[in-house]
Amino acid sequence: MTGQISFSDALLDPSKTAPVGLVHPDGGPAGKRFDVYRNNVTSSLIEAMRTGFPVIEKLIGARNFGTLAVMYVRQHPPTSPVLMFYGDAFPTFLAAFEPLQHLMYLPDVARLELARRRAYHAADSNVMTPDDFATLGDAGLMALNITTTPATTIVASAYPIHDIWLRNSGLPDHPIGQGAQHVLLTRPDMDVQMVALTPALAAFFASLTEMAVGTAIETALAQTPDFPLSEAFAILMQSGFAARPEVD
Repeated sequence: MTGQISFSDALLDPSKTAPVGLVHPDGGPAGKRFDVYRNNVTSSLIEAMRTGFPVIEKLIGARNFGTLAVMYVRQHPPTSPVLMFYGDAFPTFLAAFEPLQHLMYLPDVARLELARRRAYHAADSNVMTPDDFATLGDAGLMALNITTTPATTIVASAYPIHDIWLRNSGLPDHPIGQGAQHVLLTRPDMDVQMVALTPALAAFFASLTEMAVGTAIETALAQTPDFPLSEAFAILMQSGFAARPEVD
């Protein structure tokens, strides 16, 4: 075990020498070959970070991101050979990184980018369509207990992260609002969909996982008398939030 830890530590830290006992096929020291391998591994992990957090890279610049990624890789080596979700600790890393404290929204943007990856790779599921909701009738809809799809999640933030993401993902003229902005992520088909939610709407959709639709509506109206019920129902029926119930 000690040898494995030594190899792992040395693999991501160029200040460390090749582990004791590691030799070249001809029996000589493996230092140079290990350096090449170390560089390849580090480069692969940095590229995985660039792929996973393109908006963070754009917000802070490619050079700064590269420096930051090296630091992250050395502090947080992968725990799985599957790199599609590498970077789980990146939001926490960003929150603690003093030079970027003035960009307080960065950790939440990173959380959004992680959530998009998870939604994209989530298990497939049949979603409830507007027609499915229509067949329930009013009474059936009010009594419905919703199960969300595996891809569905809500990322909450005190910052307008949906607007920030759009502005830096091909819509340079998209306006950035003020205040809290929560994001509902779904994947009704092949592509991940995002809907910006107010805190009141986010609370409503979170409550749908805990109570029947009718009770969630009553709760929302009690907490927010001017709750936008029609907007909530439009999102519910069109976003792919709800999984279609299994029929025995």
